[in-house]
Amino acid sequence: MKSELVVDVQQKEISIALLEDSRLVSLQKESRNIAYAVGDLYFAKIRKVMPGLNAAFVNVGYDKDAFLHYLDLGSKFSTYNKFISEALADKRSIPQIEKFKHEPEISKQGTISSIIQAGQQILVQIAKEPISSKGPRLTTEISFTGRYMVLIPFGDKISISQKIKSTEEKIRLRQLISSIKPKGFGVIVRTSAENKRVAELNNEMRTLVKAWEESIEKMQHSDPPTLIYEEESRAVSIIRDIFCPSFENIYVNDVETFTQIQNYVALIAPERKDIVKLYAKETPIFDNFNITKQIKSSFGKTVSFKSGAYIIIEHTEALHVIDVNSGNRSKASSDQESNALDVNLKAADEIARQLRLRDMGGIIVIDFIDMSKQEHRQTLYDHMRQIMANDRARHNILPLTKFGLMQITRQRVRPALDITTSETCPSCYGKGEIQPSLLFTDKLSEKIDYLVNHLKINDFKMYIHPYVDAYIKKGLFSLYGKWRRQYGRRFKIIADQSLAYLQYKVIDAEGKEIDLKEERDVNSSLTKSRTRAKDRDNDENNV
Repeated sequence: MKSELVVDVQQKEISIALLEDSRLVSLQKESRNIAYAVGDLYFAKIRKVMPGLNAAFVNVGYDKDAFLHYLDLGSKFSTYNKFISEALADKRSIPQIEKFKHEPEISKQGTISSIIQAGQQILVQIAKEPISSKGPRLTTEISFTGRYMVLIPFGDKISISQKIKSTEEKIRLRQLISSIKPKGFGVIVRTSAENKRVAELNNEMRTLVKAWEESIEKMQHSDPPTLIYEEESRAVSIIRDIFCPSFENIYVNDVETFTQIQNYVALIAPERKDIVKLYAKETPIFDNFNITKQIKSSFGKTVSFKSGAYIIIEHTEALHVIDVNSGNRSKASSDQESNALDVNLKAADEIARQLRLRDMGGIIVIDFIDMSKQEHRQTLYDHMRQIMANDRARHNILPLTKFGLMQITRQRVRPALDITTSETCPSCYGKGEIQPSLLFTDKLSEKIDYLVNHLKINDFKMYIHPYVDAYIKKGLFSLYGKWRRQYGRRFKIIADQSLAYLQYKVIDAEGKEIDLKEERDVNSSLTKSRTRAKDRDNDENNV
């Protein structure tokens, strides 16, 4: 199986698509330069202690105070708090965590008011990002995540990932980590550490310990609230979790991100750094790898697959429901039972893909086409377990019931990916009335004239729908050629599958989008509606 990663870096967000044999199986989107992300360390100040909630509100610099519950302090809080206090008291040197005396663990039934107080300075880590009107949720159980392990200051326990099944490998890793782990740190060994050499693990261990020491040093010379530590790059943090040595290619369309990813791959797998490749074509990277079309066809309520069959995906508060339908199959067998098995097996392939693609967590109930033979039901169950084996999220699959229902529980790896496949009309902006589509090319010509002659911008790229692109470039004496002769040859018009039919966008030479929406474009239909309402009110008043 050919596995590839495609990284699309835009001005506001980064998207990472995982392809298996050119088929989209996973998609992740993250905002760039997001503040208060999970894992970030902040030097903060306790603003208010709330005994009734057994929690405290903390000033980390966000609009809303962050929330720190007593249970998020961790059992080692007394040791941790004493260490921070000593580090702040003497800023000339960093306390030696290896020689630091550990205090008794705090009780799980204790009260926060007996441990911390308003005005106290504290080092905290973001455990949950801000949502809606709520501030971030915090923890003082600090951890530093690497590719192979998670380093936990003030711990002493070594935990091994449950996904490592080999007993011999678990013993090897435990002994190895024990020999390289500094005193005063706990370690969680991740699945990716399986069969890794001691040099690789030791190198990452030193990197994480250095990150801790640099964080304490920065805290000593800062005033709260201050950001102390954050991931080098959102792209690297995502790839760190999904990277696999079996990847054949990683394509990136941004030079800076390309360098960061290549350096990371060179660090963890030096012999594989050449798989990271810079994409420099003008066609949008997702269009080039047919990802945009797959996104449009994969995130709707109804998803079709081979031979005319399809599945319907519904979401409720408690669970996800998937219904399998045979549709109008062109190669249907005369044997109904064999036909049902064939459709169910193909549906299982698509469902396993959809679970990963949408990150559907919790309870999933699948209504397969009824099959009377027990061996066919067992075949379907075995097939589903086999194709779900590559899913890195923990899951449990139950055999089919007598009603043909399969139940799956699946862990959510990341926040649900909400992608809307419907498109807002770019001409009326949802108001219901549009300008004649025949005049759209005249509008594009006006925009180009405005850019070149009014804004004095000659070097830009205009992205339009592929159908419109084909129309303006058809023939020897095309509209595109006419415009380039009239306005200069520095600008380019490029097809973009992610755009709606009468939509366009303009990117300047620095990669920033130029907003060309005019007031009349946005408000023309709204103005008409208001005028009609005003006329109706006047008529009623005159009666």
